[in-house]
Amino acid sequence: MAGGLSDPIDKKTDIERKLEKERNKLKILRENVNKSNQITDSITGILSSFEQRLGRLEETILPVYNETGNLQRRQQNIERALASLDHVISYYSIAEEVDGIVRSGPTPVGLDEYINVMNKLKNALIYFEQNNPQSVELDNVSTLVNDGTDKLCREFKETLTKHSRSIPPITLLDMVATDDDISDDVSVGSATGLPETVTSELASLAAWLLAQGRTEILETYSKLRGAVMLKSINQLREQHKSGSGSSVQGFTQHSPSMRPKFPKHETPGRSASKRLQAVFEKKANKMLLKASQTIENSTGLAIGGRRGTVIHLENREDVIDEQEMEGYLMCVIAVQRLMQAERSLMSQVIPAQHHNSVFQSVVQESVDTIVQNGENIAMRAKRCISRHEFGSVLVILAILKNLIAIQPEFEKTTEACDFNVRSQFSSILSILQTTACKGLEEVVESLRSESNSGGLPKDGTVHELTSNMLVLLSHLIDYKDTLGRVLGGESAYIRDLSQITPKPQDTNAALLGIYIKKVVSQLNCTLVSKSESYPEPGVRSLFRLNNCHHVLKALQRSQLLSLVQICEPDCQATYLDMIHAHKKAYQTCWNKVLGHIINLEDVPIAPGKMKDKDRNTIKEKFAGFNKEMEDISKLQRGYSIPDVELRESLKRDNKEYVLPKYNAFYDRYSNVPFTKNPEKYVKYTPDKVASMIDRFFDLAA
Repeated sequence: MAGGLSDPIDKKTDIERKLEKERNKLKILRENVNKSNQITDSITGILSSFEQRLGRLEETILPVYNETGNLQRRQQNIERALASLDHVISYYSIAEEVDGIVRSGPTPVGLDEYINVMNKLKNALIYFEQNNPQSVELDNVSTLVNDGTDKLCREFKETLTKHSRSIPPITLLDMVATDDDISDDVSVGSATGLPETVTSELASLAAWLLAQGRTEILETYSKLRGAVMLKSINQLREQHKSGSGSSVQGFTQHSPSMRPKFPKHETPGRSASKRLQAVFEKKANKMLLKASQTIENSTGLAIGGRRGTVIHLENREDVIDEQEMEGYLMCVIAVQRLMQAERSLMSQVIPAQHHNSVFQSVVQESVDTIVQNGENIAMRAKRCISRHEFGSVLVILAILKNLIAIQPEFEKTTEACDFNVRSQFSSILSILQTTACKGLEEVVESLRSESNSGGLPKDGTVHELTSNMLVLLSHLIDYKDTLGRVLGGESAYIRDLSQITPKPQDTNAALLGIYIKKVVSQLNCTLVSKSESYPEPGVRSLFRLNNCHHVLKALQRSQLLSLVQICEPDCQATYLDMIHAHKKAYQTCWNKVLGHIINLEDVPIAPGKMKDKDRNTIKEKFAGFNKEMEDISKLQRGYSIPDVELRESLKRDNKEYVLPKYNAFYDRYSNVPFTKNPEKYVKYTPDKVASMIDRFFDLAA
């Protein structure tokens, strides 16, 4: 019980103790609050006092601050006004200060300083025009600006003239000989004769003058650089003419068997031409004309009645020889190189917005020159072709082949020019293509016109027409791709090409094959027609055989046969059949000879004495054979077969055709007692007949 009462008392005591502690804490807290309030009141008082003092300070300082700001602005305005006044005053004094510099030109002070002076005058001029257009100073400044600008224009022209020299032919030839384009990355000093310092000065002058509207310097630049370019081309052409000499002195026609096969002509001392030839070979796969010397007139094939003549080329203005062809192609490449050099130079001197018009003006005259020369060559070639001098076709093809190779570079160089300039190169190609096409067709037409003309070789050898045509055709192989371009524009050839099956992989080769087939077909018709003029069948057959065999061999020796076989696969077999047919026709010349010995049963051989009738018959047979054999031997010795293999094979055929029949006749009657004088009738043994045949086709036998 006592224990139970003590617990509440303890708890109460404990609670009261805690309560007392809380009361003490509360008392302390109240004291702290009071102190905090006192501090707050004190700070508030201090802040209020500081605010009052700041207010009084602001009232005192702010007017001073504002006044100071106003004074600073006034000072700045005065300084700007003084600077503007000094600037304006300088406009009024500039004319007097720079008068001597302007009138003496840019040379004494230097170009940069002179342009700086001109810029100051230009600024003064603008000021007076805007602010005091009635002032005397405007007239003074305007006069100096015009005078100084004129002097800069004169300086531009004089500097450009002084350093714009034509390129020596040997230097230009080196430019022609290089395969590298002259680009903006390469210094054009060596190509144009203008050092970099001069180029820089010209660029500064051009930029300043064009900014002032003095566009006449563009015309000055175009005329001077265009004249230099044209002079360089003309000097190169004249140097080539004077240094090369005449390529051909004349040509005498020979018989086909002795005719040289278009050897390459070499002239001593033509190192420049050899260097140029190397360039052409790189650009157009051995372009130089192989047939320039030994075709009649250097550029013509004689057709018809022109045999045995000597033609001197110096009297033939229309003839285009190797030298002229070389020179023309060299000038075309030189123009291309100079165009690249001029474009590169122009890009360093003339602002970009004027490039197209200036470049076109610079190159126009030179381009016109090569166009006119090309047209002249084409016109002269047409006159040669009209005279059936078809070597001119080879010249045109050689030029055309190389111009086609140059065309991409030319078009790239002129791509930004006017269409009239860009199209001029294409116009040359078009004219030359038309000329070449006309020449090729005229070859075929000339063969047709030859059908009824004379001029047959008496010995039945290969006709000059055949030899010339095959020589011409053999040289066309060098221009296969060029001819593909020429013939590819003709509807007749396109039609023939479409009929070839299977479709050929090389269209150019197929087109050339079609043309070759056309020529040799007409040639064969012409020769057959001409051969009808022979009165004796044997020589007629030999003539056809010689020419047919010559054509086949010529086709086989070159690529001509493979080209023709693209459109005519049986070409070789056809010619072999014709050769066989001509051989068979030739054997008919033995009919008179064999007519005396083939009927062996006419005279029976019986024991005892022969009848007079039989003896006379045998005598007539031997006598007839002897006479006809002698006649044919004499006749055949005068005939000619140039090809050794064909000649020997025909002799062998003759023996195989005649000797077995004569052997039989000889064996049957030579020992028969038909005469008291057998040596009078039995004149030729089979061996002697064989020997006589061996002497056929040999006039010296």
